Amino acid sequence: MEPDAERGLGLALVTVCAVLIPVLITVWCSVRRGRRQRGPARDGKHSWEHTDLFGRPTYCSECGVHILRGLYCRCCGLCADQACVKKAARRFACKEGESGAAWSHRWVRGNVPLCSQCTVCGLQCGSQPKLCDYRCIWCQITVHDECMQDRIKTANCDFGEFRNLIIPPSYLSSVSQIKKGKPADYKKLASSLGAQWTPLIVLANTRSGNNMGEVLLSEFKGLLNPAQVFDLSKISPFKALQLCTLLPPNSAKVLVCGGDGTVGWVLDAVDEMKIKCLENFVPQVAILPLGTGNDLANSLGWGPGFAGDVPVEQILRNVMDADSVKLDRWKVQVTNKGYSLRKPKVLSMNNYFSVGPDALMALNFHTHREKTPSLFSSRLVNKAVYLFYGTKDCLVQECKDLNKKIELELDGERIDLPNLEGIVVLNIGYWGGGCRLWEGMGDEPYPLSRHDDGLLEVVGVYGSFHCAQIQVKLANPVRLGQAHTVRLILKSSKMPMQVDGEPWAQGPCTITITHKTHAKMLYHVGDQTDDEASSSSDQEQHRDVNQSDEEI
Repeated sequence: MEPDAERGLGLALVTVCAVLIPVLITVWCSVRRGRRQRGPARDGKHSWEHTDLFGRPTYCSECGVHILRGLYCRCCGLCADQACVKKAARRFACKEGESGAAWSHRWVRGNVPLCSQCTVCGLQCGSQPKLCDYRCIWCQITVHDECMQDRIKTANCDFGEFRNLIIPPSYLSSVSQIKKGKPADYKKLASSLGAQWTPLIVLANTRSGNNMGEVLLSEFKGLLNPAQVFDLSKISPFKALQLCTLLPPNSAKVLVCGGDGTVGWVLDAVDEMKIKCLENFVPQVAILPLGTGNDLANSLGWGPGFAGDVPVEQILRNVMDADSVKLDRWKVQVTNKGYSLRKPKVLSMNNYFSVGPDALMALNFHTHREKTPSLFSSRLVNKAVYLFYGTKDCLVQECKDLNKKIELELDGERIDLPNLEGIVVLNIGYWGGGCRLWEGMGDEPYPLSRHDDGLLEVVGVYGSFHCAQIQVKLANPVRLGQAHTVRLILKSSKMPMQVDGEPWAQGPCTITITHKTHAKMLYHVGDQTDDEASSSSDQEQHRDVNQSDEEI
């Protein structure tokens, strides 16, 4: 028995180490990243970042020497050794802040992307270990030193593959020349850019998920006009979206790089545009998921999370190919019980509302993240913390006997509740970081769920362990029904609640969920699993129905 006991103890120790070591390494890297000294943000027109031999092997664009420690520009890709920075900044103009009517190629020598091909001879560029060959910072074409000719050097730039997404500096220059108070015909201004021009505005939250926002900002600025790429840690979504009002009506697209909370923030800003009579300039919204759950992005075909494995160029192609769909947005009104001078709490909902164990996990997670935010910058760590609190609740059962504490009404009809611990009100297909909650195991007949039909799906769960079983398709939820209006009355005690991942502890109150508005979203159909393919075919049917309704 002793050898077996030792073997079991050794196996348990190995298992614990296999789980803890990656988490600890990720936490350590997150702390180091937070303490890392940032490079100079601006120097003249360039947006500099530190680079070195190990982080980004490059050659100085001024002297041609291999850079051991220097700077590179996030917008135009110019690289300079520490000693050559000022000279390079004076000699080479950055794409940021450029203006003018005629537009020729803007060439930067050396450090061309790997596997790039010469536009003249078709052979690979940048293959020699030195500063060589040229790249246009707008259309991204590359040319060998020996293939560079005067006609190419001075030729007009057509902005390349992403010309229909780029806002040319010449267009912004024309807009700036329009006198104040004079009506502007933006459609006429954009007529030379073609009927397919649908300019893209990129909004990135650098604090979301794995802190990949800063890297993405740099890459998008390199491919697009820096004037159309915004950091949401420095500017509010509403101010950034004012750029839409300088574009032709109903032409703009927005790519939100962040979690579901960031998407909700941007959609609130879009609603504010509608209130201020700017509905003709409201953009269509695509998502690059950087958060932890990313359920809205998953429901719209953008995947469960971006890990840096897809090139930014492919992301832009996906945005260009995406289909337009509608997303229901809901108003959640929380009215405290008894007489109160306070106004009811009003929230916007895109994904789901819940009361019970999943809201408790979100509340515990949120509380600890507020205390030590630097430890929660990794998706792996975040999910590990959620797993810990879910396991804890399986043992403690803090939300038991929910059916005795709460009343549920669907479209005014009282629903008899079984012995539940949680209730979830769904607007979208995914919940809890990738689980199709309404479908469950898929072995029972149920009405289809949609995010554009003005209906909510309401389900119950027996506890955290039941939630875990549903996640791995070993159990079905308690389907309580579908409704246009949902009303919950919390009669006694405090309960954890959440709307789209934003949790709080709530005392006795009445929660009323009603339809608010529609948001114009972009739906991406890409490589999918079998479950996603079936939901995608349903989505295609829904789009066909919407199109036929619009035609009628």
